[in-house]
Amino acid sequence: MFDVLLSIVISFTVTFLAIPVIINVAEMKKLYDVPDGERKIHHSPITPLGGIGIFAGFAFGCLLTIHFDQSPEFQFFVAAALIIFFLGLKDDILIISAIKKFIGQVLAAFMIIYYGGVQIKSMHGFLGLYQLPEMFSLLLTYFAVIVIINSFNLIDGVDGLAGSLGLMALTIFGFYFLNVNMLSYSILAFSLAGSLLAFLIFNFQPAKIFMGDTGSLLIGSICAILAIKFINVANTVDSVNPVAAAPAIGFAILMIPLLDTLRVFAIRIFYRRSPFSPDRNHVHHLLLDRGFSHRAITITLVSINLALVALVYVGRSLGCTILIFGVIAFFFAFIALLYNVKIKSKLTVAKSVNNMQDNIELKPASKIVSFVNENVLEQKN
Repeated sequence: MFDVLLSIVISFTVTFLAIPVIINVAEMKKLYDVPDGERKIHHSPITPLGGIGIFAGFAFGCLLTIHFDQSPEFQFFVAAALIIFFLGLKDDILIISAIKKFIGQVLAAFMIIYYGGVQIKSMHGFLGLYQLPEMFSLLLTYFAVIVIINSFNLIDGVDGLAGSLGLMALTIFGFYFLNVNMLSYSILAFSLAGSLLAFLIFNFQPAKIFMGDTGSLLIGSICAILAIKFINVANTVDSVNPVAAAPAIGFAILMIPLLDTLRVFAIRIFYRRSPFSPDRNHVHHLLLDRGFSHRAITITLVSINLALVALVYVGRSLGCTILIFGVIAFFFAFIALLYNVKIKSKLTVAKSVNNMQDNIELKPASKIVSFVNENVLEQKN
């Protein structure tokens, strides 16, 4: 228990101290995210390098408190987190292709599954299925890990949302693993939770910093590990604290990012577009268009997610199949309700045509640009 509390204190402190430094360095070097009008909805330049602070706190929290001699698989989890960190950092600084991003995620998933031993070997009664063939088990696990990683990346669209959903999921998983005396997994969850708690102080509307792909991909990778481990442990008869319908509970914990990602991917594929192409079909975009503020969106979606987790837990005796389909039905009913709510109209006033033409720029080749006064450069030359 002391190691768990220590991991929270270390991760929170390191991230809380690191974020202001990152903001100051970004201001000095003019490293800002570019509002492009497609996915991004912020209008002022804000640095997306908050994931560096999140990773620093998480790394210190884990490395100083986890007993790697008792849990050797955690060295591979840290290795996977490092892969995700550098992949996300490069994507925050320079735009990398979807295929390169996918290859990096597959490599991280390989470390988690093959060396870390995290694998979905049974459906635990969902659709009447139990033990899975090895090949199908591996394919399903790779699919689940990569989808969860990307789901937090894609839900990171408004201030505080991805961090709050991640904090909620990590806290639930952390308390469960603490309850069943799996301290290393509890530390893994609470180290990242402590970092996110510190980060959210600077990320709630109005945000001073974004987590970027570095932070969102890290949340997704750790949640993937914890969710699969939770399902495997909680649904075994010899578990210290067995939980009926554990797959449904794990699914409900990650409901908002998972289902929204799969829904948006399906829409894009249906219209013959890349699944990673930008649009405004995410649930937070729907809420924004209907007049919700960033803070209201975050509170609403986290509250809905928590309520569904509680309902699934209370009704766990109904079985995985009914509960999972019930969660899916509720989510799509909520989306249908949003589509039927009138969109709030917005009035835009242009000062002059000349000003509009002066502001037209080509799309940059990087996500971070340096804002430099051209007049200063001309004077120097």
